[in-house]
Amino acid sequence: MKKMSVKDVDVRDKRVLVRVDFNVPLSEGGQITDDTRIRAALPTVQYLEREGAKVILASHFGRPKGQRNLKYSLKPVAERLAELLGHPVPLAADCVGDEVRDAVAKLQPGEVLLLENVRFHPEEERNDPAFARELASLADLYVNDAFGTAHRAHASTEGVAHYIPAVAGFLMQKEVEVMGKALEAPEHPFMAIIGGAKVSDKIGVIENLLAKVDVLLIGGGMANTFLRAQGYSVGKSLLEEDKVPLAQDLMAKAKAKGVSLELPTDVVVAPGLGEGVTPTPRAVAVSDIPAEEMALDIGPASAERFASRVAPARTIVWNGPLGVFENPAFAKGTERMAQAVAESPALSIVGGGDSVAAVRRMGVADRITHISTGGGASLEFLEGKTLPGVAALKDRA
Repeated sequence: MKKMSVKDVDVRDKRVLVRVDFNVPLSEGGQITDDTRIRAALPTVQYLEREGAKVILASHFGRPKGQRNLKYSLKPVAERLAELLGHPVPLAADCVGDEVRDAVAKLQPGEVLLLENVRFHPEEERNDPAFARELASLADLYVNDAFGTAHRAHASTEGVAHYIPAVAGFLMQKEVEVMGKALEAPEHPFMAIIGGAKVSDKIGVIENLLAKVDVLLIGGGMANTFLRAQGYSVGKSLLEEDKVPLAQDLMAKAKAKGVSLELPTDVVVAPGLGEGVTPTPRAVAVSDIPAEEMALDIGPASAERFASRVAPARTIVWNGPLGVFENPAFAKGTERMAQAVAESPALSIVGGGDSVAAVRRMGVADRITHISTGGGASLEFLEGKTLPGVAALKDRA
């Protein structure tokens, strides 16, 4: 899936509309608490500046539900972006309309303008053709650098590409090429580590990966459903009883394909996590989960076994935590996996908020080949689905 990138086209003196993902978290006081997504867009923005393009940035922010709500204004983003770029970044009053067209017309080569939240307009999420055409009319070229929104067919992520030439930004290009290589031509042994709360969230991912991987490690709350499928009682643990037959089917498919599907053999249990409950974590075998307790992390023996399976891998894809990572008492399995993946010489891809948080918290993010910026987009890519925001870009000859 080779797509044209911003380097494949002449951008000098061109008006370039860049779809970025500036949907960053804010504190109660309106301060940005994590600017990772803004920093991720810098290589594309700075390249366009250096090449003399007139840069027009578009992004969504929060969920204003198609209404102009200043709570979701991109003003804090414009201020932080200006700090990172080292020069002012004006924020347009809107993303379409006469005032915006006037602001774009005044742009000089190398200057940057940030449009106001595209989701202030209900037409954005409806992928309304007229709205997409109006956005496109602002520019000569469209660059999509927002992989995190590529699974959505919105006006600013897919619709615009029908009206002006569309290419990938550097972040989008890296996401598609690194993950594409892992799925289409992986170096073996190929291992996938899948965690998270529910099997139902990852069915498509597991089914797609079963045709490609040599080893599949399963942890997190979803492992309970597989353990139940093996006949174990899981106490009060998170369980999708209606997905037990599916888990049995997935295990049978793995066996038929020669894939080593591995589950925890021990887990860390506690009475619960609710308000007023004091966790008293301890490790037990999966055959000994107490009826009144919950499995909240993989156990230490399982963590070491999983880590040992990582060592020989040459391609690793990891999505989802192996326990209730938000609580330090149940983060050890996820942290051990982060350490093991970082120590591996394999091509490693980590996606999903908690698994990404683990590698960042442990200070090993720079030892991971690729940390995906896409949540839902990463999942759908791993499922083998076509992402509208990627499909709309020009193919490289």
